[in-house]
Amino acid sequence: MDAPHTTPVKQSRWQAFGWACFLVSVPVFVQAPLVRWFPVLSLLLTGGLWVLAWWLSARYPQQWWGDLVQGFSWSWLAGSLYWGWWRSEPLMHLPIEAIALPIAIWGIRHGWGKIGHSFYLGSLVGTAITDGYFYLTDLIPYWRQAIDAPPESISIILREAVAKMETPWGLGCALLLIGLLLALGCVPLKRPSLAAWVFSGAVLSTLVVDGLFWASVYFVL
Repeated sequence: MDAPHTTPVKQSRWQAFGWACFLVSVPVFVQAPLVRWFPVLSLLLTGGLWVLAWWLSARYPQQWWGDLVQGFSWSWLAGSLYWGWWRSEPLMHLPIEAIALPIAIWGIRHGWGKIGHSFYLGSLVGTAITDGYFYLTDLIPYWRQAIDAPPESISIILREAVAKMETPWGLGCALLLIGLLLALGCVPLKRPSLAAWVFSGAVLSTLVVDGLFWASVYFVL
């Protein structure tokens, strides 16, 4: 009797997973140049995302699209604030990214916006693990230098940073944190809820964003 519902449910999970991956890995390439040259506009677009989330929730109350956009809006807000005004202060990165953490925790505990807040938490976990790599390998000074350096000095700074990454300690930390991301991203896929699959998509797509970032670094070198 349950067989006819199996395929649509699985499709919904994969759709939620795919959209979570998309929202982590693609908009960042739009926001990065936007927030550098027009930070106020990027910040104001958060309001547009809130309106879109409200409209989707009102127009399609049985769907999860508005919920997901609402969760994404918190990540967009944090990115606009940090990369617009605080990008040369790496110690402020994670606290600003966690700006909506109390709201997300409250929402999940009270059953409100679980899909969107799960996306935000997954994105935040990925950010925290990536930042953890910078701390463990002492790359924070290079972060500061690269942000404020003139273009002709960037390759020198990146070369020194890569040299630290290629040490046994740097490679070991990378493998450890990749394994942690894979574990945190794959385990929730065993659960049937869309919120769990959205969380997984947000966590696992962090590997894609990080991989593209470091690939671009090697390309510059």
